[in-house]
Amino acid sequence: RRERIMKRFKSARQAQRFLTVHDQVANLFHIPYPESVPADFRRASRERAFAVWSEISKTAATA
Repeated sequence: RRERIMKRFKSARQAQRFLTVHDQVANLFHIPYPESVPADFRRASRERAFAVWSEISKTAATA
């Protein structure tokens, strides 16, 4: 997955700058669930992840 993303960039430096942040952020949103997990639980988990991301981005913007 990481290598696929790296192909999109023109320079190695640009890719590295993106990937250092991407790995930390992607863990918030990529939660592998089995098919047996109800959709409402997955939706609630995704909403919590977006709430956490919103708080993180607000903190980073003010710093």
